[in-house]
Amino acid sequence: MARLMSTALVRGLVRSRHAPSVAAVSQPAIQHFRNYSSGLDGDSSASGDSSSTRVAADPDTHQDFQPTSKSSNMSFDDIVAQDIKENPVLIYMKGYPDAPRCGFSALAVKVLKLYDVPISARDILGDLKLKESVKAHTNWPTFPQIFIKGEFVGGSDIILDMHQKGQLKDVLGDIAQKREQNESS
Repeated sequence: MARLMSTALVRGLVRSRHAPSVAAVSQPAIQHFRNYSSGLDGDSSASGDSSSTRVAADPDTHQDFQPTSKSSNMSFDDIVAQDIKENPVLIYMKGYPDAPRCGFSALAVKVLKLYDVPISARDILGDLKLKESVKAHTNWPTFPQIFIKGEFVGGSDIILDMHQKGQLKDVLGDIAQKREQNESS
């Protein structure tokens, strides 16, 4: 992103030196990158640039992935608490286990699948309020966030470290055994 922005800036500066009439044309392109990278600057309707990308509430989520509201009688804090209580292995991640949208989420799923445990997941990109509730619940700023047996474990780096040290096998062992028992009966 930085290289793209610097290239656009250099091109705009070079064009403005050689042809002053082109400088006015290159200005909106620079404005476009600045609005996109900060997520909070500028308003597309105010600048007249309808192609400007602006993220209203979450600076790390593109507008194409903004959440759609879904009505429910439960608060998001209640949903998070219920998810954690009801699912022995839970990941709040970007995407889903079968289609992760982030390398860290993909890594966490890949490590957990090695243990043949049932993985429950919620896509935090689908709802900003859910994402913020999970962050508030754990006081952890990044995703994925992994819960095992109702306890917050951490992110993909911690799961990978536990796997490499052999600790994850001990933590997930009884969950895998329960799954085998349920499948055989």
